Amino acid sequence: MSKLRLMGQNQWNNTANRQKWEEKGLDCSAAHRMKGHIRVFKELMPDVVGGQEINKEMQLYFMLYCQEEKLPYSMIWGNMTPIIYRADKLELLDTEYLLYPKALEGFEGSFNDADSKACNLGVFRDKESGKVFIFVTTHLWWRNGSNPQYYSYQAGSDEARAYQLRLAVELVNKYRAKHGNCPVVIAGDMNTGTGSLALDFIEKEAGYIHAHDAAVDFATGEKGYCSCGGDGPAPKWQDASYTTADDHIYVKDMPEGSVKRFDRYCPDYYLSLSDHAPVWIDVEF
Repeated sequence: MSKLRLMGQNQWNNTANRQKWEEKGLDCSAAHRMKGHIRVFKELMPDVVGGQEINKEMQLYFMLYCQEEKLPYSMIWGNMTPIIYRADKLELLDTEYLLYPKALEGFEGSFNDADSKACNLGVFRDKESGKVFIFVTTHLWWRNGSNPQYYSYQAGSDEARAYQLRLAVELVNKYRAKHGNCPVVIAGDMNTGTGSLALDFIEKEAGYIHAHDAAVDFATGEKGYCSCGGDGPAPKWQDASYTTADDHIYVKDMPEGSVKRFDRYCPDYYLSLSDHAPVWIDVEF
């Protein structure tokens, strides 16, 4: 039996302190914020984490602070979408990184800013139970694709997210064929809610189940989003349903009842770390 905590976390791509933070006597630099993210890891002790918006400076600080705190984590490079895992519990069998293309046929403009939209895959074996599973982190395109009056509107954005997620599923299928159709977990900042073109694809066509719906012991209904950004830390978490969230976890071929908990981590101190709360599941299979 494997008992694992699997998490997705957008850590906010920001390296230096910002003027509006400095004016408030605050610090949003990577050197400072990564200590807060280390605190999250110490409190939750996840077994695998799929990161988004974790730039190279943030990764360096994270691993340095892990060493200082003697935390048992290793990192799989993935540009801004690394996978962080407990090397004391898990053996890495395979890995592949996929950068999503900028162009989308039929639509103008780029659908990948800062080369941050990507998929990173790891195949792991639980050292104690021997169970093998696939874990994927992904970050999909962010602009609004349905409301031309919205400030961030870009035609084709909904289609771009669906296309990117389709590429992620194709990558997963490649490694399921190699490793015996083992269980899969896809965690990520998908920049869209349930019922969208992208999430309808993964649920209705690709056969994945939202971890909220699969959880048998507890499933939070929180969105897990706040306004932390260049203007300063957020005053509070947004009060909205998980269906409108950007961050989701999907599972496939997990035995029935194996997803025990679907949750988001929203302590007050996190309001100054990132606009996205970590989303995580506890599984037993």
